[in-house]
Amino acid sequence: MSRIAATFAALKANKRKALIPYVTAGFPYADVTPDLMHAMVQAGADVIELGVPFSDPMADGPVIQKAGEKALALGIGTTQVLAMVRSFRETDGKTPVVLMGYANPVERYDQKHGADAFIRDAAAAGVDGILVVDYPPEECEDFAAKLKAAGLDLIFLLAPTSTDERMQQVARVASGYVYYVSLKGVTGAGHLDTDAVEQMLPRIRAHVRVPVGVGFGIRDAATAQAVGKVADAVVIGTRIIQLIEAQPRGRVATAAAEFLRGIRAALDA
Repeated sequence: MSRIAATFAALKANKRKALIPYVTAGFPYADVTPDLMHAMVQAGADVIELGVPFSDPMADGPVIQKAGEKALALGIGTTQVLAMVRSFRETDGKTPVVLMGYANPVERYDQKHGADAFIRDAAAAGVDGILVVDYPPEECEDFAAKLKAAGLDLIFLLAPTSTDERMQQVARVASGYVYYVSLKGVTGAGHLDTDAVEQMLPRIRAHVRVPVGVGFGIRDAATAQAVGKVADAVVIGTRIIQLIEAQPRGRVATAAAEFLRGIRAALDA
């Protein structure tokens, strides 16, 4: 059983929902990410999504785009992100880590380091799952099989516009969990309609057997609590990036942890 599957199984047994924060690796300081990850776990995070900086992040809104640009300017690429995960794993062997990003950095890494080097090195670093925004399920069954052989889960996005056929395609190759994008648009856009989320999740669960996390538009404890009543996990990214972007180095982890403790309390209530 993967770390992700074990985490969700333990949460389900305890009637709790997963809290999944997203942060961009190397933001807002090149060396802050492992400390930030540990602080988020201590504040109640169950899984961490770590964004791999990329120059053309089509699914991300202006806040996360800006974070990625700053991380790239600080010299953060896939190699550095894997080193951050290795550092985190030195003292945390339990919390699942999911890399979220785009096809270009994955394929460029393999060009530089050899065929399937990304999967090999991600597994060796202690990564548990990969979410590649622009890999459609019908085109990456081979990639999914190689990840599974290396003990890694392949996570997919679903959206309000996803058809039943698309959900079936995702269900064939997805593992770990699926990430339901609750809004039409990019990260950080619009206002979350929790009633619409509640109506959509039974449709997704009719096809998908892995847990369903919901993200995009969750900004506070009240929204997280409402989503947590119907979803298996709550994913929060843009709000965390906003909270930490102007913090001095010594306050980054603290600011994120203070926010997440409120979200954790709301989910557990």
